[in-house]
Amino acid sequence: MEQQSQTKWAQFIPLVTVFFFWGFVAASNDILIPVFKHAFDLSQSQSQLVSLAFYIAYTVGSLIYMGISMLIKKDVVNTIGYKNSLALGLVISAVGTLLFYPAANLGSFPLMLSGLFIVALGFSLQQTVANPLAIALGPITTGSQRLTLAGGINNFGTTIGPLIVSFAIFGSISEDGANVSIESVKIPYLILGAAFILVAIFLKMSSLPDKPTLIEAKIDDDGLKGSALKYPQLVLGMIAIFVYVGVEVSTASNLPAYMEKDLGFKIKDIAPYISLYWASMMIGRWTGAVEAFTDNVNKQKVLRFIAPYLAFGIFLGVNAMFNHDLAPFYVYGLIILVLIIADMASKGNPARMLLIFSFVGITALIIGMFTTGMVSVYAFTSVGLFCSTLWPCIFTLAVSGLGKHTSQGSSFLIMMIMGGGVISWLQGYVSEFTGIQYSYIIGILCFAYLAYYAWTVSGILRKQGISFDKKISGGH
Repeated sequence: MEQQSQTKWAQFIPLVTVFFFWGFVAASNDILIPVFKHAFDLSQSQSQLVSLAFYIAYTVGSLIYMGISMLIKKDVVNTIGYKNSLALGLVISAVGTLLFYPAANLGSFPLMLSGLFIVALGFSLQQTVANPLAIALGPITTGSQRLTLAGGINNFGTTIGPLIVSFAIFGSISEDGANVSIESVKIPYLILGAAFILVAIFLKMSSLPDKPTLIEAKIDDDGLKGSALKYPQLVLGMIAIFVYVGVEVSTASNLPAYMEKDLGFKIKDIAPYISLYWASMMIGRWTGAVEAFTDNVNKQKVLRFIAPYLAFGIFLGVNAMFNHDLAPFYVYGLIILVLIIADMASKGNPARMLLIFSFVGITALIIGMFTTGMVSVYAFTSVGLFCSTLWPCIFTLAVSGLGKHTSQGSSFLIMMIMGGGVISWLQGYVSEFTGIQYSYIIGILCFAYLAYYAWTVSGILRKQGISFDKKISGGH
């Protein structure tokens, strides 16, 4: 590996463990919702409090972070260190899992929600630290690729998390889960808590830096030194994260209703297509991460074809385990070629990738809106491919040049994850007037802003002396 001396893989590998946990737990919430709904006799809207409690914790966590920093007049992460902050976040999440035990014994839904909230509160601190740290562990020109690779590990967690948690809770019990006791969640989440603690100890003993080297922008205005919000790349990036998470979540969350109401699918037959959407995220992220492994252009070309189809093979394998008919999905292999071409055209530049993928995402949504049948389904599903690398692109661009304000800026970005809930609700509201298929105009508007951000932030960063263009030399 040509850049092994620059990209500190010995440090990066333990770091991505926490990315796996985020995906594992977030996707496993979909298993908890029906379990809680039956056990506590909840309405559908009440059962969705599981998701609300989990995702609102990211915003609350960011607000707590900023509040403490203001009180002590120092940035929290800079004060206690990146590695210590990461370990602390894992311990906080472990405390949340411990609440599952008394909550199950008492049969308390609010206590269960409190446990999930605290788990995600720990995740909020972890994300504030881990995202910029992944960028800092190597040259800035491959920062977004490292973050993309970490996201791919996250998506591996979303793939296997529900399967493992479902087996741990349901075992061989009937599919409707009618006989499942709320106490069945105790052991799986106690084991998860123990895993959090073990990883916290492992990270504490690892060679991860507490004070990573962070690039500071070349600025003339001394006023920029006071707050992360003085950096335009961050402020515009906060909106970008809001609309990105929004289009990612809303595209998937509205797809089942479209397939059921407009195309006549049965609910049980929709699951593989939702699975394909989230697998598309993994496919895209594995593709976008190849430059983090090697500088050799020829190797990169080979890996760009191997990585996405390997991830696609995992999707097919998982669905084969559940005896799903794989025939409808083989054609998706051709759509993956569009992703590969778009990725190659970006040349590893996060701003260029964000611009290209946003335009392709708009194209996919337009095709989905104005076609019918499986063509529209695959068009909407392919949005997952073109959303896959946008988080690392936006994050890398938004925190570039923030220097000592990087952790504060990261916290602001994590706060904007709430866009997933807001944009999903907005599209649902619009669908009452336009129908579900045409409500995807909301997603097009989101992608349009992302294209604007990609175009604008390039100029902003150039003025600050920051460039993501790689110098061509040797095998590069």
